Amino acid sequence: MGRFLNPDNSAFQTALNSEIYVDKTGLIDYTNRVINTKQAFICNSRPRRFGKSITADMLAAYYSKGCDAEDMFAGLKIGSMDSFRTQLNKHDVIHFDVQWCLTPARGPENVVSFIEKSIIEELRMEYPGILDDTAVSLPGAMSQIHAKNGNKFIVIIDEWDVLIRDETNHAVQDTYIDFLRGMFKGTEPTRFISLAYLTGILPVKKLKTQSTLNNFDEYTMLDAGALAPYMGFTEEEVRKLSEKYGRNFSEVVRWYDGYWLSGRHIYNPKAVVSVMLRGTFQSYWSQTGTFESIRPFINMNFDGLKAAIIEMISGNVVEVNTNTFQNDMVSFQKRDDVLTLLIHLGYLAYDQEKKTAFIPNEEIRQEFLAATQDKEWNELIEFELQSKELLDATLDMEAEEVAAGIEKIHTEYASTIRYNDENSLSSVLTIAYLSSIRYYFKPVRELPTGRGFADFVYIPKPEYRADYPALLVELKWNQNANTALQQIKDKQYPVSLEQYMGNILLVGISYDKKDKMHQCLIEQYTK
Repeated sequence: MGRFLNPDNSAFQTALNSEIYVDKTGLIDYTNRVINTKQAFICNSRPRRFGKSITADMLAAYYSKGCDAEDMFAGLKIGSMDSFRTQLNKHDVIHFDVQWCLTPARGPENVVSFIEKSIIEELRMEYPGILDDTAVSLPGAMSQIHAKNGNKFIVIIDEWDVLIRDETNHAVQDTYIDFLRGMFKGTEPTRFISLAYLTGILPVKKLKTQSTLNNFDEYTMLDAGALAPYMGFTEEEVRKLSEKYGRNFSEVVRWYDGYWLSGRHIYNPKAVVSVMLRGTFQSYWSQTGTFESIRPFINMNFDGLKAAIIEMISGNVVEVNTNTFQNDMVSFQKRDDVLTLLIHLGYLAYDQEKKTAFIPNEEIRQEFLAATQDKEWNELIEFELQSKELLDATLDMEAEEVAAGIEKIHTEYASTIRYNDENSLSSVLTIAYLSSIRYYFKPVRELPTGRGFADFVYIPKPEYRADYPALLVELKWNQNANTALQQIKDKQYPVSLEQYMGNILLVGISYDKKDKMHQCLIEQYTK
């Protein structure tokens, strides 16, 4: 049992001792199935506080020869699976955290030599007489041991990408990439490695368009694949915790849901655990240390970036091309590179099918609002004032002012959105009502109603319901506002808000491509 070679199970025991532990040992059944196959090289990247280190500690505790973990795992999900004892504590495991290594190595330039020297020393102690003095590299030492006794290794690296995402010294990056290639690339590593599991925030670094470790299966916030249930808390897991701790599940959903991975709702474990234990619905994200880091990214003056941020804060989605991102935090060429980084950091969610990005929930929206409150976002402050005037005109049922306000916002702030269908009109509308986020929840798109779907429903937050009505909005492109308002009535859209006790305004908005004019009609709904 060593620090890096065949560690004990104390780190994972700490997780089990916590008041809240959500069982993710089903992942072990997957890794057991892929050991010694072409799928045995795994890079699982996800944001901070999404359980990366706990997962790495879990795998080390299960596979390591340095401990007996049968009792630890017997009562967990993996304990009831057929593969439970097939690999339990039967492997030489090398497990290290690159972030932790920075301090004892005394700087990033020494990390690779520190890792290799430390682990080779432990290998010599574990295999006296087998590993000779010619072994100066870690992959060389592992290859030598395998050649002499047939032993293979499981390699688990936590925070594998620290030297890629944060380090600007290209010599340090090149040394580290060469180290990783020596460990994992080519045919020889498959002879001495049974399983490799890398976890970090970013996918494997690209050189131009190709991954530096293209033999790895990657599972990311863009495409989680089969590992989606283990990337965070699932909806069912959060529902059970809400019942146990007496939390309002609907509020938990509104504040912390929103990540959509391989057809599953996934939640940030840090946020969910915090709200369960503390009972306060607030943003816990800024406590992760990444909050300040996003300011320079969203302040980058790439064409269309700030407009995209404003759209998403307003509740809209934006298209994003994720293919050009180089998987680091310095090689930015365009708007989409920054948006892709924000997806990997967890500040944006991603719809893989539609290839769109969006702000996932109220917690993250609050962080974006805070991050834009500086001098470089003066245009947002000015825009919010105009948006507030538009909201006031809506609440005062001044339909002509509303139509004129939407026209102005489209011209001045959303000119890149060209009207060609109802979707483009809806994009402008979400931007126009940006100021509503102070008083209203994120607008519900296409809420099921009596006989159809309302385009937008704005529900005021509880503290504002006495003064602010719900807004039920219907849009019509190349038609008139009266048609929109009549559809609300004919299809009984207000039925969706029967349980809502406050006032409701019906808002019909249209745009006619012939006269290029917006129209608006507003009525008070009487139950």
